[in-house]
Amino acid sequence: MKKSNFQVKGMTCATCANTVEKEVQKLKGIKKANVNLTTEKLYLEYDEEMINVEKIAKTISDAGYSLVSQNQEAIFSIEGMTCASCSRSIEVVTKDLDGVTSSEVNLNTEKLRISFDKSIIDEEKIISVINGIGYKAKLDEQSFSYLEKGEEIKSLKTRVIISAFFTIPLLYIAMGPMIGIPLVSFLQPMENPLANALLQLVLTIPVLVMGHKFYFVGYKALIKKHPNMDSLIALGTSAAIIYGVFSILMIIMGDKTYVHQLYFESAAVIITLVTLGKYFETLSKGKTSEAIKKLLDLSPKKARVIRDGITEEISLEEVMVDDIVIVKPGEKVPVDGIVVKGFSSVDQSMLTGESMPVEKNVNDEVVGASINKNGSIQIRATKVGKDSALGQIIKLVEEAQGSKAPIAKLADIISGYFVPIVMVLALISSLVWFIFKGDFIFSLTIFISVLVIACPCALGLATPTAIMVGSGKATEYGIIFKTGTALEITHKSKIIVFDKTGTITEGKPKVTDILPINIKENDLLKIAASAEVNSEHLLAQAIVNEAKNRNLELLDSSNFLATPGGGIKAIISGKEVLIGNEKMISEFSIDLSEYQASIKTLSEQAKTPVFIVMDKKLIGIIAIADTIKKSAKSLMKRLNKLNYEVYMITGDNIKTAEVIAKTVGINHVLAEVLPEEKSNKIKELQEKTGARVIMVGDGINDAPALAQADVGVAIGSGTDVAIETADVILLNNDLNKIATMINLSHKTIKNIKENLFWAFGYNVILIPMAMGLLYIFNGPLLNPMFAGAAMSISSVSVVLNALRLKRFKDK
Repeated sequence: MKKSNFQVKGMTCATCANTVEKEVQKLKGIKKANVNLTTEKLYLEYDEEMINVEKIAKTISDAGYSLVSQNQEAIFSIEGMTCASCSRSIEVVTKDLDGVTSSEVNLNTEKLRISFDKSIIDEEKIISVINGIGYKAKLDEQSFSYLEKGEEIKSLKTRVIISAFFTIPLLYIAMGPMIGIPLVSFLQPMENPLANALLQLVLTIPVLVMGHKFYFVGYKALIKKHPNMDSLIALGTSAAIIYGVFSILMIIMGDKTYVHQLYFESAAVIITLVTLGKYFETLSKGKTSEAIKKLLDLSPKKARVIRDGITEEISLEEVMVDDIVIVKPGEKVPVDGIVVKGFSSVDQSMLTGESMPVEKNVNDEVVGASINKNGSIQIRATKVGKDSALGQIIKLVEEAQGSKAPIAKLADIISGYFVPIVMVLALISSLVWFIFKGDFIFSLTIFISVLVIACPCALGLATPTAIMVGSGKATEYGIIFKTGTALEITHKSKIIVFDKTGTITEGKPKVTDILPINIKENDLLKIAASAEVNSEHLLAQAIVNEAKNRNLELLDSSNFLATPGGGIKAIISGKEVLIGNEKMISEFSIDLSEYQASIKTLSEQAKTPVFIVMDKKLIGIIAIADTIKKSAKSLMKRLNKLNYEVYMITGDNIKTAEVIAKTVGINHVLAEVLPEEKSNKIKELQEKTGARVIMVGDGINDAPALAQADVGVAIGSGTDVAIETADVILLNNDLNKIATMINLSHKTIKNIKENLFWAFGYNVILIPMAMGLLYIFNGPLLNPMFAGAAMSISSVSVVLNALRLKRFKDK
């Protein structure tokens, strides 16, 4: 009997709970069913052999409620995959399992990301099924481990060297006489045919041993009805070997002519060349993951912590939350934390792309992997390991690299049918040639060539390699694509919408103008700041911050009184000071008529005038504005060149919004939009234009709009909610990265299309050649050895083309 707890949604009263209990208890195989209305949990004891969760869920659904599945996600490392057919086979068999909701295999990283219902199936069952079709799976328990290719590369290199060591003399013995290279009489094919044939077999055996994985995996996949590239190689070379052994038997029986019908060298050369191709492919694929390696290398391996008053150096993995960590000048900050002692400037460029070091004082946050430039600081660890900013970035990059873009679906579908179709074509073409030509050797050559020339690898590698390199390159620019879908859809977008506050603007009001009246500028600012120091209003803080920036010493204040929506009163140096907006000041009968021109000018510049009155006399005006980011104007110029329609969305009044939009270079303004209405505006744009929309924002109130947009972009200084909801994250406030993001998306998708073109084109052109199409018109017949070389080259060329993205430079 299996015991499980399930979450049930839709229950509102005791009757609901009773209904769920009664309906479930009617099912055969249910021993016990109890519903807790408060927790909305259904406790079940049931016989798995008699009933499954799908049946229980349907019963509850029919009753008008819904069973929430206990879905969880896991990552498995897969060994033994060699081509797209392998990854496709694993996806097919795992998706067919009860309880599995999604399954994605990344051929490059050799990882399976699978979502499954824990109540129906567990990790052991998944591993068992994958192992059962010829691969080796294990649960990847590393938080953000990078798949080291070192051992695999070393093994492949050894296999290539040993295979080549035996293949080269084999080629010499088999092909030498045909091209005029003399052999010793002992090995002359017509003089000593049996010695010649047996030596070829002896030289072939070590090569077969080195390529044993092709046969083990290929035939196992074939038996399980999921043939792959290894199946093609195994079948083709096996045919050559079997016929070679048959020829030796015929020689023993006295027919010397069979010495010219040996195919051992073709089998050996094919295995050697394919192994060489896999070696170069693995080397190249290792380079596609350099982004992850670079990120992992950012973190120091050790940390210096204070525990029980003693300073000790420990490994990074041993650092715990709330540990006090010492970071000396020139060292990397080991973990995310808050400065508790000391002062320094920290270089965060490796994570955020910001070129200038940022000053850090007590209570300031620091990010792991940033570099402490000068002063020694002590920090209290707040996030360690996979929870740190770097850990989260690595996780996001790995997820993006492991995800599939919609464009990959075509290749996936074709890969699923590709190998069986090739096997049928090989069989049909060889039979047709045998029927019309009557030459068994010729038809065998056709059969082997068709099997070996076909390359599902190129199809399978076309998309993921480009996504891996593209998303990795984006990381170097401080851009994190969370999925392959976001990477693809970005290049299809035509409209981009920017939130104003905190995105186009800094989100922090600053003093822009000081207009003193019969008083010195600094004295006016000192009086205003002294009165506003007790206020929490954003405009007040802007005035106080400006005074601090000028190192002004504030005056004593008393009798502070704030008027909501108006301003403040205070006593400064025995004199009454009023600070407020135009409406408040007018209520105190202060004449502002002669300053209307200045007030109008400030308003037209989207600046808020604050009036300062002392002893019932206006002594000055201080203008405050949410300053526009320096990168905003240059970005709009770049977006105009890219033919984007750009919108700004804000809750500000239309006049203020239009001023800011005009200043920046934005033509379309959506003003006076309430936070909860932003997502509706995005939806209206999508429905009205039919175009893909990018939304850029940073705040909590931007989250629904980011989710509604086809691609949501959160800037790194934004809230966790916005970053969680977004599809793309900018790690710094440089808006020019938006244009970089778009350009990189275009380059990556172009690269994918190139890869798919060459992968499809290769097979479309060369498979008919292998079938003997050119030979019909007195052209050449494709030798199986050249077919093996071409197959390997196709895979490597696709990966090398993807690696060209590493040369991408932002313009």
